Amino acid sequence: MRDILLELHKSEIQGLLDLSTGAKAIRQAYIAQAQGCVQVPEVTYLGFEKVNGDCHVKSGHIDGTEGFVVKIATGFYNNPSKGLASSNGLNLLFCAKTGQTLALLKDEGWLTDIRTGLGGALTTLALARADFSKVLIVGAGLQAEHQARCLQHLSSDPGITFKIWARRPDQAEQTAQRLRSDGIEASAASDLQEACKQADVIITTTPTKTPLVQSSWVAPGTHITAIGADCPGKQELEADLVLRADLCLCDLAAQSLLHGEFQTAAAAGKLSAKTVIPIGAVLSGDHPGRTNDAQITIADLTGLAVQDAAVSLSVYRAAQTGKPNEGTIT
Repeated sequence: MRDILLELHKSEIQGLLDLSTGAKAIRQAYIAQAQGCVQVPEVTYLGFEKVNGDCHVKSGHIDGTEGFVVKIATGFYNNPSKGLASSNGLNLLFCAKTGQTLALLKDEGWLTDIRTGLGGALTTLALARADFSKVLIVGAGLQAEHQARCLQHLSSDPGITFKIWARRPDQAEQTAQRLRSDGIEASAASDLQEACKQADVIITTTPTKTPLVQSSWVAPGTHITAIGADCPGKQELEADLVLRADLCLCDLAAQSLLHGEFQTAAAAGKLSAKTVIPIGAVLSGDHPGRTNDAQITIADLTGLAVQDAAVSLSVYRAAQTGKPNEGTIT
């Protein structure tokens, strides 16, 4: 039994988790969620509209694991103009047998950002056409970069090209430039409509409340991974596009239908927990997912507390062994 609380800061955490280890943890969390082998209470949400910010408190436990997590994550989207990161937060890990605090992970939101990037990449790879190569990322913030880096890392195809679109073209170019510096083929897109028409995969990462991606812009066979909508009122996709999709999938229906990308369709009675497919069911093989190259597939990710638990446990276990994982990332 550990008597001393493990306290880790962001740089230490980054040295204890690599993308491959993180991806395995996230995949297991998706599957456990789909199979009902988890505890996930409702999310606590605080909104700060005057400063374009929000805070989420999530907690969760995967059956049979040694720890459960309580995670606080903030997003204050005007922060970059102040020289601050838009995301912040920390994870608290507790023993599932005694309730004792195992670890305080002062990750400054990094674990949330990484697990979101990995969750998006796993989802995209599971649902996109096998021959996809052109990826459009809508948004130019931290999550846009994580989606590109995680997808490129987990994909066996070195020929993926990324287009980055943002309301501010200079931000799109800066993000593309940072990705290029890491050896990722990326460029800024000036015309969102044209970029959508050419994309095999569209990944949306914005906190917008005004839909950006229109149904008429999306070609048959396109896969969309929607990341940005995580509270009431946020919406990145035109409602008709969601209704047009051949398959609608999500990480957790209770969240997606209430405050995720599917909230509008759910409120109109067009989608329900019976009609959306858990992503974990596709990853486990219990559902076939895409069955032909003409289908439009949309996956809405609101983020799972059990993903937070899974990556927190990965960091904790690595710290216990005293051996940092290989291929660590920042």
